[in-house]
Amino acid sequence: MLDYIVVGLGLSGIAISRKLEERNKQFMVFEDNSQKSSLVAGGLFNPVILKRFTLAWNANKQMKIAIPFYKKMEEKLQAKIVHPIEIYRKFFSAEEQNNWFEAADKPLLSEYLDTNLVKDINPNIPSEFSFGRVRKTGVINTDVLIKEYRNYLENESIIHFERFEYDALQINEDSVSYNGVSAKQIIFCEGFGMQHNPFFNYLPLRGNKGEYITIYSEELQLEEAVKSSVFIIPLGNNLYKVGATYNNQDKDPQPGKEAREELEKKIEKLISCKFEVVDQSAGIRPASKDRKPILGRHPKYKNLYCCNGFGSRGVLISPMVSEQLIAFVEDDLQLPPEIDLQRFNRKHYQA
Repeated sequence: MLDYIVVGLGLSGIAISRKLEERNKQFMVFEDNSQKSSLVAGGLFNPVILKRFTLAWNANKQMKIAIPFYKKMEEKLQAKIVHPIEIYRKFFSAEEQNNWFEAADKPLLSEYLDTNLVKDINPNIPSEFSFGRVRKTGVINTDVLIKEYRNYLENESIIHFERFEYDALQINEDSVSYNGVSAKQIIFCEGFGMQHNPFFNYLPLRGNKGEYITIYSEELQLEEAVKSSVFIIPLGNNLYKVGATYNNQDKDPQPGKEAREELEKKIEKLISCKFEVVDQSAGIRPASKDRKPILGRHPKYKNLYCCNGFGSRGVLISPMVSEQLIAFVEDDLQLPPEIDLQRFNRKHYQA
């Protein structure tokens, strides 16, 4: 009998699986490639919410756990995953500049916000009010991470690439069984796919569609990430990722024409040189009602768990909360109430 079954291998499933490996636990992963939000993510690790210059929820702790986690994954997979890159926030007014300085004076933000403003960063990105530099930032190549880790699990014969059929799950007092695979516990890391999970779909997971375009521009020659009304992230070879959109209504996982037009208009306002759109991608982010992760034990079945609700900050959040969930299961350490799924009213549970 295995120790765990893990359902889903996006950022959440990868972090959970690695924590299980570190504890020498035996597990099997089921992945059907239905959820794309981790694959299409921009991959920026940035502790600061640049719209209003505030520190993201638990960002300091997340940074201390996430960056070493991804560097260890680089060593394990022999692949380049962590790319340090500076982020420059374009200012639109003197008031924004003042707000930046005020934020930089706060103890938790001072290590990230540089008070030496930069007047020009690129001749093709003009700004009347300069730019603010964010320190200790970069990009996690989620595409490489996911593909290389999937290949690793496949080589180890501990992953099934197939749709998980909930009706086939047998739940016993101290174990679960699925199509001949038995384990003590099962953890669902399905992202927005949780809406189809009869055991956890009572939880208030709200899909938030995000779309990106990839542009090609020989003139731009940009080496930094820039945040304006959109992010522009250099990918190398004159390619740049631009995004993202936020749409709470559209749950179609396919890229849309309106989103492409919206992003094109915004990048036209940001850069003054020619560009060509060469790709577009979309994914449904798993965002919770209160914008906090959702994880913990099922209210009825004691060997069923979920790890979800990372929204747009899965790159930073997933290593921290996966560690907390495995410690909850294995060491009986309580989850912080703000992320424990028990905070939601159970009366809606129907299964």
